[in-house]
Amino acid sequence: MRIGRFALSGVSVALLVVQLGLVSTIAAKYLYQRWRCPRVWTRAAAYDPEMPMRGRYLSMQLKVGGCQSTLPSAKEATFPRDVSGAIRPGPFVLRPHPVYFSANLKVENDRLEAIRIQDPEAHSGGQEVSAMPGARCEDMRLEAPVDFYIADTAQSPMPLKADQELWIEVTVPPKGPPRPIQLALKQDGAWRPLGME
Repeated sequence: MRIGRFALSGVSVALLVVQLGLVSTIAAKYLYQRWRCPRVWTRAAAYDPEMPMRGRYLSMQLKVGGCQSTLPSAKEATFPRDVSGAIRPGPFVLRPHPVYFSANLKVENDRLEAIRIQDPEAHSGGQEVSAMPGARCEDMRLEAPVDFYIADTAQSPMPLKADQELWIEVTVPPKGPPRPIQLALKQDGAWRPLGME
């Protein structure tokens, strides 16, 4: 086959078809998951990533709720309770260092929730979650960051003002990390979606 001044051999054409097939399969999988998997808005903490190959993107740690997770030891974390034994708001992690655990993610009551994986052999399929000292059980974070790529012509929302919160809508697939869809700023109770195209 000849394209302009270049001649393509049968092997080159076959390799091109295979590569296009692989890319199309991945794109179809992501589109299917975006259509079928649950979506949820969650708060994000953005930071400037230190990577040798830099692009225009925000790297974010997502906040998750972990109130349904039972941690390995009551010495590490416990739910604060009132005199009647009912769970009340307050610090969850008791020790002076963060608590890390592997969890499956799910969407429940319009929140991203982390459910601790009890079986040590099943940890490979989960997401690493951190609970900081003094944090409440609904204020845990995913350790692996989610990258959100920004177009060259879009204005970055960073740095945030003191009264602003960064939120991200994500797809939660059955396995693997959440996949970003869009960003929004929350300020004084008002939402403003950010067009990043």
